[in-house]
Amino acid sequence: QVQLVESGGGLVQAGGSLRLSCAASGSAFSINSMGWYRQAPGKQREWVADISTSGATNTANSVKGRFTISRDNAKNTVWLQMNSLKPEDTAVYYCNAVVGVRIYWGPGTQVTVSS
Repeated sequence: QVQLVESGGGLVQAGGSLRLSCAASGSAFSINSMGWYRQAPGKQREWVADISTSGATNTANSVKGRFTISRDNAKNTVWLQMNSLKPEDTAVYYCNAVVGVRIYWGPGTQVTVSS
């Protein structure tokens, strides 16, 4: 079992920055990739970025150049640095962790970008 807790969300003006954190506990040593998803009101959850244990990253085109995912395996933590935020980035942001064939999710953190 892996437990994930996100933090760092909040209200920010357009053009601002936020840094989300996701701390893993439990059997965190067994985690493979970790990632971030988001879900805006009335929309499906969408993938934002992911990072492997070796540090290889993938980022959605919608946030590329503005969002950066990073990870510290020793601390079992993944971050999402979000710059140049836009109102359309408003969503609940979820962290996930892949362990074998299982995917664990955090409860999410709200990010609201005002225009």
